Amino acid sequence: MAQYTRIEVANVMKENGMVPLFYHPNIDLGKKVLKACYDGGSRLMEFTARGDFAFEVFSELNKYAIKELPGMILGVGSITDAAAASMFMQMGANFIVTPSLRVDIAQVCNRRKVLWSPGCGSLTEINAAEELGCEIVKLFPGDLYGPGFVKGIKGPQPWTSIMPTGGVSTDEANLKGWFDAGVTCVGMGSKLISSEILKNEDYAGLEKTVRETLALIKKLRAK
Repeated sequence: MAQYTRIEVANVMKENGMVPLFYHPNIDLGKKVLKACYDGGSRLMEFTARGDFAFEVFSELNKYAIKELPGMILGVGSITDAAAASMFMQMGANFIVTPSLRVDIAQVCNRRKVLWSPGCGSLTEINAAEELGCEIVKLFPGDLYGPGFVKGIKGPQPWTSIMPTGGVSTDEANLKGWFDAGVTCVGMGSKLISSEILKNEDYAGLEKTVRETLALIKKLRAK
């Protein structure tokens, strides 16, 4: 079962300001990526379960995080049905992220008080998600909507917490646009954990990038 409640996870998302996204079928590589992000200061990781037997990889990574990385909150993304959400929660997933709004997923997550973040692309979908108890809405794909969409939503609904995923990079101008618009946090995949980093096994470089990105987010928020 989850080690953290949905409120605890939401608070860490707000505090960190960034959720790294990652998937790879190699468990040992995954552990090294997880540790590099942790050593860089991240306390969150979304495992994007997109490959065959991804549940086996997640299970081992979560066991590793619980044993070796105190305070690291591991969740699962790319979940498309309630059965998959339930299976990963049984393996200790602390949050569930979906590409679209699914009532069945909301129900099973709420039953266990596990944070779920659905991909939404309209004010109607965002309102529906919040009526189902969503704490932080995922804006997906973020690059198609942009910071202007977030600003437009936050005008009439300042209480809405948004996490864009897709189209978010470590570039200062990019992050400034999102945080100036009022996002709660950002989800970042290949722009943070690139194929080049994985190919070269540059885990020290990844740790440095994570640390610098978190520091940049903190600086942008302070302004």
